[in-house]
Amino acid sequence: MEGTILVADDDRSIRTVLAQALTRAGCRVRATGTASTLWRWIEEGEGDVVVTDVMMPDGDALDLLPAIRKRRPGLPVIVMSAQNTVMTAIRAAEVGAYEYLPKPFDLKEVLSQVSKALNQKARPQAGAEEEPVGGDNLPLIGRSPAMQEVYRILARLMNTDLGVMITGESGTGKELVARALHNFGLRKKGPFVAINMAAIPRDLIESELFGHEKGAFTGADRAMQGKFEQAKGGTLFLDEVGDMPLDAQTRLLRVVQEGEYTRIGGRELQTADVRIIAATHQDLRGLINEGRFREDLFYRLNVVPIRLPPLRERLDDVPDLARAFLRKAEGEGLPRKTLAKEALDILKKQEWSGNVRELENLMRRLCVLCPDDVISGTVVSQEIAARPSSAAGPQAVQPQRLSQAIEAHLRRYFDLHGDSLPPDGLYDRILKEMELPLIALSLSATRGNQVRTAELLGINRNTLRKKIKDLDIRVTRGKRMM
Repeated sequence: MEGTILVADDDRSIRTVLAQALTRAGCRVRATGTASTLWRWIEEGEGDVVVTDVMMPDGDALDLLPAIRKRRPGLPVIVMSAQNTVMTAIRAAEVGAYEYLPKPFDLKEVLSQVSKALNQKARPQAGAEEEPVGGDNLPLIGRSPAMQEVYRILARLMNTDLGVMITGESGTGKELVARALHNFGLRKKGPFVAINMAAIPRDLIESELFGHEKGAFTGADRAMQGKFEQAKGGTLFLDEVGDMPLDAQTRLLRVVQEGEYTRIGGRELQTADVRIIAATHQDLRGLINEGRFREDLFYRLNVVPIRLPPLRERLDDVPDLARAFLRKAEGEGLPRKTLAKEALDILKKQEWSGNVRELENLMRRLCVLCPDDVISGTVVSQEIAARPSSAAGPQAVQPQRLSQAIEAHLRRYFDLHGDSLPPDGLYDRILKEMELPLIALSLSATRGNQVRTAELLGINRNTLRKKIKDLDIRVTRGKRMM
């Protein structure tokens, strides 16, 4: 790397670490602990890339960024922050930051972003500058590493109109992510319309989506707008899209491809002026293999995938979430409560099969049932033990042979198609479903050693390599994933 990097951070140790790493990488470095000195250097034409903390002793770097863009439009600014909230990431994107990195940062990631910034122009930014977004009423809560990646993807999507597919278990907050994309995106002045595919009878889904004319079918005594019309100029959120019947999928695909549709029983073409955000808790690739979801529709909807981590993967966020839910309950008229430290420790040790939604429900119950202002660990333990999900212990699982498991799977698969037959190519699809975990777990057991894996499986090494490529298996050397 060659170039001058301006480093701004009020923490001397961080400045030193960054300066040493960038110098070793071949860069010239100027480091400061104040925003005023950084601005003076920028005015003087110094620097090819800026790496700065958000919170400086004499100001907020994000407040300075619009002026930097005006004075030096092509100067990439990488911002870092210990305030690892979604609003920080959104603000960074809105004011034109080249990249946002949460603290504590990965030094290799910083060097990688600096290298990219030196070798390409800064990302195109939105023309109009908007007021920074405040930090209250955050749409998403959590500072864990798992959520930081979600925030970074969200920030990059705010100034685009790309389709998004949100995946995650039930209760992880998929609709909150969709609303954040809408509320801080290009279509925020338009409506946000949500439809849950799992909650609508199969024969009414097309009518709900596209509307119908009067007399289009029995019971259609008046014309009705569909969700596409209601969401015109805004965002259409298709929740649990994996539950759509195939005929509705076919029509949705046509609308996504052509950008036009007609009401049921109508002839007038309507323009589909919406951003589509889809969500599901199901494995859509598995549904594709079973012939229950169209592969072409999947790729149309899955332009940018976002995976929401389950709560058990972000247990460090439990205290912040719990406090936020208590404040929310207080705002709705429930008694004001706080959590004792031992109560928070207990909450952080739970599995949370119902994810964030389960935690919110527990906080509401505690607000109502706990007589004390401070909720103790004893009360939390009692309530957790009494909740339905904990009432029954884990059931003993009877050992099952692989052939029995495959037979049970295939019986369910054929039953799903009723009197019809599944799509052709069943043999290859079933073999692929079996080979994928077999090879992936074998590679994991050998810590990515392909020679040893081929011996373990009893196949040729070239055959193994081909299957790894065909099945798109990620190989990590030296790390066991089981």
